[in-house]
Amino acid sequence: MISRVIGFERGFQLKDGNHFEKYEVMLPKLNKFDLVVRNLAVSINPVDTKLRQDSKSIPKPHILGFDSVGIVSHLGSDVKNIEIGDRVLFAGTTTRFGSYSDRQVVDSRIVAKVPDGISSDEAAAMPLTFITAYEMLFEKMGLTPQEGQNEGTILIINGAGGVGSVATQLAKWAGLTVITTASRKESKEWSEKMGADHIIDHHKDLTKQLKKIGYQSLPYILILHSTDRYFDEMSDLLEPFGHLGSIVGTNKDLNLAKLKNKSGSFDWEYMFAKTDYDHNIASQGAILELLVQLMQEKKIKSTLTKIIPGFSPRVFYQAHRFVEEDTMIGKLVVHY
Repeated sequence: MISRVIGFERGFQLKDGNHFEKYEVMLPKLNKFDLVVRNLAVSINPVDTKLRQDSKSIPKPHILGFDSVGIVSHLGSDVKNIEIGDRVLFAGTTTRFGSYSDRQVVDSRIVAKVPDGISSDEAAAMPLTFITAYEMLFEKMGLTPQEGQNEGTILIINGAGGVGSVATQLAKWAGLTVITTASRKESKEWSEKMGADHIIDHHKDLTKQLKKIGYQSLPYILILHSTDRYFDEMSDLLEPFGHLGSIVGTNKDLNLAKLKNKSGSFDWEYMFAKTDYDHNIASQGAILELLVQLMQEKKIKSTLTKIIPGFSPRVFYQAHRFVEEDTMIGKLVVHY
């Protein structure tokens, strides 16, 4: 089976022009857990732009794309609870070509069905950020994944970003008080819309601002931007036995000794670790089932804010330009 794809053969900067091209590729043979999905809508994540910039020359095209909603057209022999014609959402993997394609092969264990009442565009904006936020809060920080069953306060650095917007909503659903950082009027308003209880300015002294609203220390802190910049200050602010987490890589070694005498934990989160290492893969499908449930119950809002229609090199070049401007709030979806 042939899939039409949008890809490129070596990494490029947007200032050097559009190097996305159309290709046709053969889909791989299905293993027993696989599906073929005809993609309807995909969202563009910052990781897409980083991979585009960093990719090396290869004989086959790079085909990016993680988040997607699509229609199932073929099933592997051991696929359970999914039928041809079902609409599903997923966050993909780093080990197969992605959703900048009209059809792709996906492991059925990392998808969830999308019911009527949730649009494909709204759903496509959510999987990667929801899985990331869920794994950090409930698998790494040890919170209970049930409504209102937790207490305490979390500080989210970059609360208006993709993961921050979802982490704010999930933390509030779980029962926490949420403090986020934002500086622009638009990002502050967005963070408030996502449910933040307090918003402080990351261009100003965070410790002083936290003291003004009554916080000397915090049990949960989530760094979603510039780990190098914030690690030392956040380590000082962390409560004894607290959790300091990040999803952002560093350019220098972190001084984890700062957390030792507090028995503090430092938590990395990388949502592709499970599929990269074949570890508890089905848990991601279960996480997405919760996402769908919470969207149906109106307890989680989609972070979709912009839709670009079409399936062409020009469309994906335009989408990457929007994301790289670094002023966008919410998620951008390309609707095929």
